[in-house]
Amino acid sequence: MYEFSTLGWVRHVCFHPTEGFEDLRWKKQGSVKLSLFIVLLLFIAMVANNRMVGFAFNTNTVKVFNVVPLVVQSVVYFATWVIGNWCICTLLDGEGTLKKICIYSAYALVPYILCSYAAVILSNFLILEEAIWVNFFNYLGMGWSIVLMISAMKAVHQYSLIKTLISIVLTLVAMLLILFLAILLLSLFQQVYVFVYTIYTEIAYRIRG
Repeated sequence: MYEFSTLGWVRHVCFHPTEGFEDLRWKKQGSVKLSLFIVLLLFIAMVANNRMVGFAFNTNTVKVFNVVPLVVQSVVYFATWVIGNWCICTLLDGEGTLKKICIYSAYALVPYILCSYAAVILSNFLILEEAIWVNFFNYLGMGWSIVLMISAMKAVHQYSLIKTLISIVLTLVAMLLILFLAILLLSLFQQVYVFVYTIYTEIAYRIRG
């Protein structure tokens, strides 16, 4: 069994996913603080991909920078994944806790984040005809992180490969349901706020009148 530093465990699971996540579980390692920092790096990668991509590769036509969609694509999606996976795997007798799912999922995103930074940097030095290298890093990071995520969920819940894949599909469905309910809830709160504000304005107007 290996002994690593906090960052050493991240490197270990990235290059040895099957063995790494099992070792991580067996040694009860993993840092919540580092996981949250990785999610922050994911958000920064989203911002960089939106604002710092080379001119030749920048397809963003929106001139006004809006941070809300990037927060949703990073922080909100990650939180929804963790909660959805925990809910589904609780029903499927998974062994993972909310904390472990958060840690393992964040560690699995590291290749995607690093490759995203690499693609952004390269896009500022390459011409459009060399876009294959930018795409290479984008697809490499995405594929690598998918493999890591499957290994992470398999290890944290102690599932077979088939059950892991089923749980991931069900988690994606749960994410859609959670986001849908969240949108409905926000819409309800907005309507209640408008209603209360309208009443307050009417009462204030009559008192002044």
